[in-house]
Amino acid sequence: MKYEITKEETKETRMITVNDVSLNFSGQTLFKHVDLKFTPGNCYGIIGANGAGKTTFLRILSGDLEPTTGEVVISKDQRMSVLKQDHFQYDQYTVLDTVIMGNQRLYDIMKEKDALYAKEDFTDEDGVKASELEAEFADMDGWEAESDVSRLIQGLGLSEDILYSEMSTLTAKEKVKVLLAQALFGKPDIILLDEPTNHLDIQAIQWLEDFILECESLIIVVSHDRHFLNTVCTNIVDVDYGGIKMYVGNYEFWYESSQMMQRLIRDQNKKKEEKIKELQEFVSRFSANKSKSKQATARRKLLDKLTVEEMPASSRRYPFVGFKMDREPGKEILAVEGLTKTVDGRKVLDNVSFRVNKGDKIAFVGEDEIATTTLFKILMEELEPDEGTFKWGTTITTSYFPLDNSAFFNDCDLNLVDWLGQYTADNAEEGTESFKRSFLGRMLFSGDDVYKPVKVLSGGEKVRCMLSRMMLFGSNVLVLDQPTNHLDLESITAVNNGLIDFKGVVLFASHDHEFVETIADRIMEFVDGKLIDKMCTYDDYISGQRDEMLARLKG
Repeated sequence: MKYEITKEETKETRMITVNDVSLNFSGQTLFKHVDLKFTPGNCYGIIGANGAGKTTFLRILSGDLEPTTGEVVISKDQRMSVLKQDHFQYDQYTVLDTVIMGNQRLYDIMKEKDALYAKEDFTDEDGVKASELEAEFADMDGWEAESDVSRLIQGLGLSEDILYSEMSTLTAKEKVKVLLAQALFGKPDIILLDEPTNHLDIQAIQWLEDFILECESLIIVVSHDRHFLNTVCTNIVDVDYGGIKMYVGNYEFWYESSQMMQRLIRDQNKKKEEKIKELQEFVSRFSANKSKSKQATARRKLLDKLTVEEMPASSRRYPFVGFKMDREPGKEILAVEGLTKTVDGRKVLDNVSFRVNKGDKIAFVGEDEIATTTLFKILMEELEPDEGTFKWGTTITTSYFPLDNSAFFNDCDLNLVDWLGQYTADNAEEGTESFKRSFLGRMLFSGDDVYKPVKVLSGGEKVRCMLSRMMLFGSNVLVLDQPTNHLDLESITAVNNGLIDFKGVVLFASHDHEFVETIADRIMEFVDGKLIDKMCTYDDYISGQRDEMLARLKG
């Protein structure tokens, strides 16, 4: 990391400049000859396939990792704040101290002041030193620190009563919020956030989006949350094919324009002028954002200046996810009556009743993942309910994507071809190796990869195997418990599109805002074992319908 000493602060001196950065890791080149400039007032979303080097690049920007070649230049007076990933690092500190440590200099001044004032033999020299510290403390808005921490903590949905609690007493999800508050504390010049929405509830994510939209800092995020990237990002930084490129616009603009550019490149019959006009109309549609937030205004100005040559043209591959029904479902899909189940002494399902209609795509949302997983296991006959019944229609066939897929892979010595062969139909075509290899190829398993033993696959590769298995069944009802876990953005998008296109019934659990909003037409949520059931979109649900239903439930 190289720091430049600057006399006068300007927008140019507050940027991050990446000069000819390359990184070789264990003999492999992750990326090379990277030249980028990050400027304040913008939010940059770093995207790329799993293993491409997104987090590694963030570590280089933070100074935590030295590049093999090149340099990252930041002016010396810029304060950088990084979202910490070690949830146990501050266990011996209070919540208040942990958040204030986001501005380490301010924290050090506070402790030094306290130590001076605690001295029994307070000297004149101590008085001079204390006076200097008090002046610096005031310049850093130190007197507002506790109220600033309180605002951040409450914005993220925690009570200010925890400010003097030790971090060791907090739950994992509470710690996540405190560490995020630490990264945002004290108006840092540069904020680096690696997966900031992980383990946050929807209200906390919405608060974080609003915070970033009004923030004047230079912000760089790595995230798999497409709704978050679409909301906050002015630019996308694409880590792909050994290079890193920066594009104007949010994730949706990057994705759709990449698809459009590839289509136009393939369309040899269109004149160049027609292609340019189509691209310009596309840009105009995206820049017509009515939001008045700082980030949206900045993004709009950048899009207005965009030239056709600067459009993304990623050739990244997407897996094929498509579900076909062998049989049309009848009118009777599923009837659930009075299901009750206690798990580890807690009643996670409390007299739950509902009916599923033909064509329903039901998203199970909210924080009680155990309740949803328990319901799915009961419906798949992996668990017995304590009370109540359920009945599938006579025409129904189901495919199940479990939250925990380890039973399908642990201690399994089969390679991918043979593993998939367990689920292919007993006919001449599907029994051939060429069919199985072709099917796996569409899920991005190619070459000798198909002969790897399945027990050594990564989390994302196992998910793609499980989706392949489901696609072979031809079921008319799909039950999926967190299907986007471990997937990169390309695979999430493919699953998303596959479930939108599916003509049957879907019951699924997900925390992915975009995924739920674009697939579901009915929302369910468990609160203290009771079921909220609302026929609406996810955006309608979180913008008011949920509060109304909660009031009825508690009333």
